[in-house]
Amino acid sequence: MTRSLQNKIDQSGGALDMLRNAQSGAYAFPVQPEFTNWREEQRAWREGVALMDQSFHMTDLYVEGPDVMKFVSELAINSFAKFGDNKAKQFIACAPNGYLIGDMIIFGLSDTLVNIVGRPTVANWVEFKAQTGNYDVKCDRDERSLQNPKPRKTFRFEVQGPDAWAVLEKLNGGTIDQPRFFQMGQINVAGTTYRSLRHGMGGAPGLEFWGPVEHYDDVKAAILEAGKDFNMRQVGGRAYSSAAVDSGWLACPMPAIYSDDSMKEYREWLPAASFDGIASLGGSFISDKIEDYYFTPWEVDYGRLIRFDHDFVGREALEKRAEDQHRKKVSLVMNPDDTMAVYRSQMTPGQNGKAMEMPTAHYASYPYDRVLNAKGDHVGVSTYTSFLAPDGAWVTLAVVDEEFAQEGTDLTILWGEPNGGSNRPTVEHHQQMPVRATVSGWPFSKLAQSGYRPE
Repeated sequence: MTRSLQNKIDQSGGALDMLRNAQSGAYAFPVQPEFTNWREEQRAWREGVALMDQSFHMTDLYVEGPDVMKFVSELAINSFAKFGDNKAKQFIACAPNGYLIGDMIIFGLSDTLVNIVGRPTVANWVEFKAQTGNYDVKCDRDERSLQNPKPRKTFRFEVQGPDAWAVLEKLNGGTIDQPRFFQMGQINVAGTTYRSLRHGMGGAPGLEFWGPVEHYDDVKAAILEAGKDFNMRQVGGRAYSSAAVDSGWLACPMPAIYSDDSMKEYREWLPAASFDGIASLGGSFISDKIEDYYFTPWEVDYGRLIRFDHDFVGREALEKRAEDQHRKKVSLVMNPDDTMAVYRSQMTPGQNGKAMEMPTAHYASYPYDRVLNAKGDHVGVSTYTSFLAPDGAWVTLAVVDEEFAQEGTDLTILWGEPNGGSNRPTVEHHQQMPVRATVSGWPFSKLAQSGYRPE
C-alpha cells in the first residue's frame, strides 16, 4: 500500500520534524544550468531579449467536463465570472482555514477544458477535489520531468525582454497586435499557429507559447534563428531560478496542508512521495507551530484579488480576516558589507557562515529566515534570496509587519540555521550571521514596477 503524506507525518513525529529533516534542496529547474553565463542571461530579460525554456519544470493539469468552470470557481479565491475559452489568469487556492495553498496559471482552452500550469502543489489539491467532489469533471495530469518517466505532452517557451516583440514579430512573419497583460492570443512559428499568453516576467512585453512536444526542436530552432540579430540569450536553470525574486513573485510559500483536521482527508489521499511529501524547510526562523509558516493571501499581495462574489474553499475564514491588519510583502536589499562578510567567513573554517550560492541562495524548498528590527525583535520572515547582476545587489522577498514595510526601513536578516545547521545534505556546518537589509519595493526591477505590476 502506498504511504500517504499523513502516514509520513505521523511516522516523522509531526510535520515540522518531517520538513526540517527532508533531504531535498531547492526546487529544481531541469534545463542546462548556463548557456553563456547566468549574469548575461539575467541581463537579457532586463536589457535585451531572453528565451526561457519552460517545457520541463512545471506540472500541467488538464481538467475537462461540463462542470469545469463551476469547479475551478469553487476552489479559487479570485473570481471566474468572466473566465472561459481563450482566457488566462492566476488560479489562487486557500485551505478552509484561509491560509494559502498556492497559485498556478490557468488557461481556458475551451468552455469545458482548462489547463492549470505551475509547481505541483496546487495541481495536487485540484486533482484531489476533482476525484472526491461532486463535479462532472476529469483530470489528465502531465507531471513535471523530474517526477515523470514519460515524455512531456507539450513544449512551452517564453520570449521576454525589451527586444522581445521585435523577435516575436520576426518569428511570426508579420505584426502581432500586442494584447494586454495575461491575455491569450496566437503566434505563427514555422508555419504552425500556437496559442500564446502575453507575459512580463521582467516587465517588458513578451509572450509565452506552447504546442505539441513533437514540435519542440523545430520551434526552438526557429526562435533561435529569429533571435540571432538581437543577440538573444537562452536562459539556463541558474538564471531562471532568480527570475521570481526579480519580478516579486513568491513562488512557493509553504502550503497550508500539513495541519488542521479539515485537511486530513487530503493528507491521507496525497502520496508520501509527492512534491509536498519530500519538500524541505530551512533557515533561521524556528517555531513549534506550523501555522507560523503559512501565509494569508494578503501577506503575499493576493488580498486585492479576493472576490466574495462566489462560494469557494476558505471563504468564511477570509471574510473573518478581511478587516484585520496584515503583514506585507517587500523586497529586502542586503547590505553589501554584510554579504561580503558571509563570503569572507568562508576563508575561516569553523567560523564560516552559511555559504550564499549565486545567483540563488535558497537551499531548501521552503526557505524561512528571521527578520529583525533595530531592537532585535522578530518582525517577519525572509524567503527567496537571489543576486541580481543588473543591479549588483542581493535581494530577498520577505513578509514583514506593516509598520516595518515602508521603503527605506532598515532591518536585519539572521542568515543561516541555529545550532550549526541541520542534517540535510544542502547544509554544511556553519555559524549564523546577521545581514543588514533595507526595505525596497517589489517587483525590484524598475522596469517591472512600471510595466508588469500596474497591469
